[in-house]
Amino acid sequence: MKILTIVGARPQIIKAAALSRAIRNHFAAEIDEIIVHTGQHYDANMSQVFIDELEIPAPNINLNIGSASHGKQTAMMLQGIEDALLAEAPDFLVLYGDTNSTLAGALAGSKLRIPVVHIEAGLRSFNKSMPEEINRIMCDHASTLLFVPTSAGIRNLEKEGFRTDNTAPYSADNPGVFHCGDIMFDNLVHYSRISEAKTGIINSLNLTGKQFILCTIHRDNNTDIPERLHSIFDALITIANNNTDIVVPLHPRTRKLLLDKTGDGISTRLSKNHRIHLIPPVSYLEMIALEKNASLIITDSGGVQKEAYFFHKPLVVARPETEWTEIIENGAGIIADADESRIVNAVDELLNKSDLQFPEVFGNGRAAEFICNTMLSHSARI
Repeated sequence: MKILTIVGARPQIIKAAALSRAIRNHFAAEIDEIIVHTGQHYDANMSQVFIDELEIPAPNINLNIGSASHGKQTAMMLQGIEDALLAEAPDFLVLYGDTNSTLAGALAGSKLRIPVVHIEAGLRSFNKSMPEEINRIMCDHASTLLFVPTSAGIRNLEKEGFRTDNTAPYSADNPGVFHCGDIMFDNLVHYSRISEAKTGIINSLNLTGKQFILCTIHRDNNTDIPERLHSIFDALITIANNNTDIVVPLHPRTRKLLLDKTGDGISTRLSKNHRIHLIPPVSYLEMIALEKNASLIITDSGGVQKEAYFFHKPLVVARPETEWTEIIENGAGIIADADESRIVNAVDELLNKSDLQFPEVFGNGRAAEFICNTMLSHSARI
């Protein structure tokens, strides 16, 4: 069986590592994987370093699209992915998450009648102003096999008319929906054992034995709106002034817009605050080390939200909603949006909460094997 996998952004590269590892370790004689990198993340620190350290096979095809407007970027990806599909003629097109690469892949695959496999299907923020929400909805409705990480994702699909009791043969009109657990949990199980041995980031930041908060901000509705960006970093300054260290790996666009959108004032205040550590983007293993050692995590990243939960860390969501509702429902996180006082209060509440619970809701750490077995079982019948 031949599959063609599309990656383009940091989270997709990491998710693809789990599937590629499962193929290499358990299905090498049965599955041939062709990897197409769209180039959606063009900064080497946001892409190549992850491929290298996670031992993902080098992409067979790199489209080198780079940054552009949503429409232009998606159109260029659509053309490049279509060419790759025509050349390779795979049995399945494998897509991850909710980026423009995902949308372009779903369109290209469905037009060419190549069965689309969507990993991380069924997630919904119920906020269609987010480009990611449109991408994930469009991809789900073009897919033949949908692999859903949580029971909430299953319920979301059922509300949109998907039948979860469909039987093979599957097609885009009769899709197979599978509750498989979260493929990122596979990675955390695998990489958490080696992250600290291979990285020295805690020591290099002089945080050994110290409590600190980890914060990541990158979504455009936070970075592109000065008031929201200003409010988030004002909250960090307030928290840091209470003798709390905060580590902030700055996404390249966040670093640029922090100065462009908020002016010199907040940048100067940040640079003078010795408790706030503004650092360049970190590798995945370094990120795991930071997450494992943090006392609390503030983020607008869907992936980091899950990783916080995996490591039993309280979470503050710097967005008005989350796709990972189980975290909030279990009391392990608080949605604070980009609101200074809500972020500060949420941090205080969670750090002083003694009864945090982290029930297992993301599977058993073997989602990738389940996905491979399912594709193999149905490839001849699609």
